[in-house]
Amino acid sequence: MNMDVTAPPSAALDMRHDCLAEQRQAFTQQLDDTELQWWRQAQARLDQRPDANTAALLSSQCKRSLKEPALPNNCGWSNVQLARALLQAQVLEQQPLAGQLPLLRQLFLWGDDQEKIATLKALDWLDSRGLCVELALQAGRTSNSLVFAALALDTLYPSRHYSERAFHQLVLKALGMGLDVKRLIGLTQRHSVTLNQLALDLLDEQLAAERTVSVGLPRVIAFNLLSPAQHQRLIGLNQQQRLPPEWCDYLAGTSPN
Repeated sequence: MNMDVTAPPSAALDMRHDCLAEQRQAFTQQLDDTELQWWRQAQARLDQRPDANTAALLSSQCKRSLKEPALPNNCGWSNVQLARALLQAQVLEQQPLAGQLPLLRQLFLWGDDQEKIATLKALDWLDSRGLCVELALQAGRTSNSLVFAALALDTLYPSRHYSERAFHQLVLKALGMGLDVKRLIGLTQRHSVTLNQLALDLLDEQLAAERTVSVGLPRVIAFNLLSPAQHQRLIGLNQQQRLPPEWCDYLAGTSPN
């Protein structure tokens, strides 16, 4: 996935060092002796040469040097993904403040899809101020559902930093890709009349085209904010059995705004 990410003015990243320290500790505790030896060597090498080339080389070695299984209780992270994210954090921490953001952009653009996934999953740890929103938005244009899921699911970054319009587009694309929007953090807090209308428009499109209604679509709708006409239309569609059975649970006991 190749992108031309427009560079914002250079500024220091506000990294979540406490989160990163916790992740480093949890990561090293579950490595076997061979993996731990390689990891210590990789960290030392990056300390000696904290530049983009060294970080990219070590990132490429992670898959050969570490087992891939998902980590327990870690929101879908694998060993390899977390190692790549932690190496990236390490090299960023050792940069002059004005060089952090350009280096992060450079590593992202150099990375393959798997490396981009690691960066996007870690973006909330690396950039608590939202300086990388433009990079995230352009990354979100991908057609690769795994890359997009890394940006959209199990992370606070979009809910913290996206505009209303950008967040709505993220939600609609997640639905279109068939992703589990229950894992889209901050969705409930972003419920609104505008998002309701976008969700209902999508529903109309899917029904008109006789396509399967997106499973997560009712989770996007704030039923208490529906207008009387919108509410009645959903009731009618449900009575006609044009909605999946689970919509009954969302419609039961609701009333229009």
